[in-house]
Amino acid sequence: MNHDELRDWSKRAADWAHAYHATLRDRPVRAQTTPGATAARLPERAPEEPEPPERIFADFEDIVPDAMTHWQHPRFFAYFPANAAPASMWAEQLANAIAAQAMLWQTSPAATEIEEVMVRWLRDALGLAPHFRGTIHDSATTATLAAILTMREIATGWQGNEAGLAGQPVLRIYASAETHSSIDKGARIAGIGQANLVKVPTDASHAMDTAALDAAIRADLAAGYRPAGVILATGGTSIGACDRIAETLAVAKAHGLYTHVDAAWAGSAMICPEFRPLWAGVDGADSIVFNPHKWLGAQFDCAVQFLADPVPQVRTLGLRPEYLQTLGHEGPDRITNFNEWTVPLGRRFRALKLWFTLRAYGLSGLRRRIRDHVAWAQELATVIADLPGFEVVTAPVLSLFTFARTEGDAATEALLARINDDGRVYLTQTRHAGRFVIRVQVGQFDCTREDVMAVAEVLRDLT
Repeated sequence: MNHDELRDWSKRAADWAHAYHATLRDRPVRAQTTPGATAARLPERAPEEPEPPERIFADFEDIVPDAMTHWQHPRFFAYFPANAAPASMWAEQLANAIAAQAMLWQTSPAATEIEEVMVRWLRDALGLAPHFRGTIHDSATTATLAAILTMREIATGWQGNEAGLAGQPVLRIYASAETHSSIDKGARIAGIGQANLVKVPTDASHAMDTAALDAAIRADLAAGYRPAGVILATGGTSIGACDRIAETLAVAKAHGLYTHVDAAWAGSAMICPEFRPLWAGVDGADSIVFNPHKWLGAQFDCAVQFLADPVPQVRTLGLRPEYLQTLGHEGPDRITNFNEWTVPLGRRFRALKLWFTLRAYGLSGLRRRIRDHVAWAQELATVIADLPGFEVVTAPVLSLFTFARTEGDAATEALLARINDDGRVYLTQTRHAGRFVIRVQVGQFDCTREDVMAVAEVLRDLT
């Protein structure tokens, strides 16, 4: 394929995409396939000779769409959304065409500087203090890993990278049991170890018990361990649990510990001032992450990390060998090389989709969507609570709540299987307080109130 052919087939792909999104409501949300079925339709080996675009595209249409779970389906209420607003897709087309490697300022000046400005736009839109700077990662998992690595380096006196962890005191990280599994993964990858990620008990509101946190830190100090950092949650993945940020930060700071706030999903809602009490005190954190790809419409992948002071993270992650020098532009405050802020050296031009999305919908349009999603989730929870044989187990936190059948776990699990086999909506599960419960999370960019209330219709039909 050459660029002339690409022009024609790009138009064909755009027409296909338009038809795909226009007919999503007619498709089952979750893939109706079995493991191995797609692979069995592909040849065992790559072709020796080039194949015509017509055949390639025909195979795509025949094999791929029906074997995909449709994340842009307006009745996708599982996990959290990975949205792709039309303006974001438009930007991604252009970023893909430019195909830049945005590792250094000099390799992509516009990508670097637009990223700096987009982080400031989002900082101000979320009501964060002006001292925060930041960067764009692929996902919150990577941002959290960067924060944990920074905790490790500060706690070891910057010896972890240089000398390794052998001979160092055992490091300890603290988080509640409601935090995402990415914290567990970060502790493992950073060499701190799963056993040294201390899961602090939660209270009746599902927030980290700050007295228990203080006691755990003091007990570890007495045992000869070295506390390294505290990770807090605003909108935990399972049920939306929110730590009391100001109170928990006060405990962490009293012990001189680096802090990171995981607001991957709920952070987007903070463009609405009325939801900011959920993370009151967040300006005291050292690091914050949220994913615009979850609820603001930016196409996956796009996670923004705000840093009160970037220097510790850059010192932890940054390397500048001779072949990465930007000759003629080095020096304090001259340029930013974002590869030094993140784990990968290579970086995509992710800021472009933020620029397009924020301009195409405006903060007012994005706020309206989020407020609608929250209101519709609350309305749906009320309806489900009134259905015979159903119980809302955890009340809505923003647009996330859980419910179950009153008969118990087996009935709830069987119902979830019927729901997802039915195909009209897609829901997923979690365990809370030992119970199997079904999560509902409203956040797909193009969903309507009718789409959300379809959940109740499906429950009535299937019970």
